[in-house]
Amino acid sequence: MDLTTIIIVGAVVIIGIIGTIALVRWGLRAPTGSGDIQVRLEEYASRSAAPLTLEEIELSQPFTQRVIRPMLLTLARGFSRLSPAKSRAAAEHQLELAGRPNNWGATEFFGLRVFVALILGAFIFLLAMFSSPGWAIIYGLVGALVGFLMPILWLRSKIRQRQDEIVKSLPDALDLLTITVEAGMGFDGAMQKVAEKWENHLSRGFSRVVQEMRLGVPRREALKNMDNSMEVPDVTTFVAAIIQAETLGVSIAKILRVQSEQMRIRRRQRAEELANKAPIKMLFPMAFLIFPALFIILLGPAALVIMETPGLGFAF
Repeated sequence: MDLTTIIIVGAVVIIGIIGTIALVRWGLRAPTGSGDIQVRLEEYASRSAAPLTLEEIELSQPFTQRVIRPMLLTLARGFSRLSPAKSRAAAEHQLELAGRPNNWGATEFFGLRVFVALILGAFIFLLAMFSSPGWAIIYGLVGALVGFLMPILWLRSKIRQRQDEIVKSLPDALDLLTITVEAGMGFDGAMQKVAEKWENHLSRGFSRVVQEMRLGVPRREALKNMDNSMEVPDVTTFVAAIIQAETLGVSIAKILRVQSEQMRIRRRQRAEELANKAPIKMLFPMAFLIFPALFIILLGPAALVIMETPGLGFAF
C-alpha cells in the first residue's frame, strides 16, 4: 500500500468518525413526543403580527431534527421488532436508572445502537478492504458488534454518575427535610421544598413523588417508585424507614433526624475509604513515571562520569 492510499483512507476514517460523533451528539439531542408539537404550536400562536405557516415552522427546525432523527426512529422501529419484549423492558429500566438522557425511550436507544453498529462496522470494513480484503467481512462484523455494545457501556457510565450524584446530595436533602418537618411543615411539603431548592437527580425524584401523590398514588408506592428508579442503597434505607414510620405511627421528624445523621456518617466513611485508597492508586504512576525520571536525573551524571573514566570497565 503506497503513501497516497494510506493518506486517503486515514482522511476518510477521520471524517467518518467526526460525522458519527456529530450525528450522535447533536442529531439525537432534542426530545421526542408531544413536547415538540407543543413548542411548535406555541411558536405559531406567539406570532400574531406576521404568522408563519406550519411548513415554515417545520423548515425552521434544524436539519438533524427534521431529517436525521426521523430516519433513526424509523430504523429503530424496524429493528426493534427483532428484539424480545424482555430486552425492551430491561432497556427502559436502564434508561430510567440513567435519568432518561435526552428523553430517550427504548426505541430511540435501540436505534442509536443499530446506527453506531452500522457506521462503525462499515468504516472498519472499508479500512480492512485496503489492508486485508480476505478478513474484511470478519473485521466489519466485529466492528459492528463493538458499535452495538458501545451505547450500553455509555449508558452504564451515566447510571453510575447519576447514582454517585444522588449519594452525595442525599445527606443535604435529608437535613433540609428534617429542618422543615421539625418546623411544623408536612412531609409532602418538605419534599416539595427539596424539589424547589436544588436542581439535581435527587430533587427531581422528590418532585416526581409529589406529582404522583397529587395524581392519587399512595405515598408508599410513590416512594417505592423513586427507589426503583434510582437503585441506591441509601435511598432504599431512607424509603424503608419512612414507610415503616408511616405504618407504625412513629414520628417522621425523629426518623429523619436519625437518617440524616446516619447518611452523614456514611458519607464521611466513604471519604475516608477513598482517602485510604489514594496511596495504592498512586503507587503505579510513581513506580512507572516518577521514579524513572528521578533515577535519570540523580544517576545520569554519575553514569556519564563512569562512562568517560578509562580503566573502570564500564565504558560503552
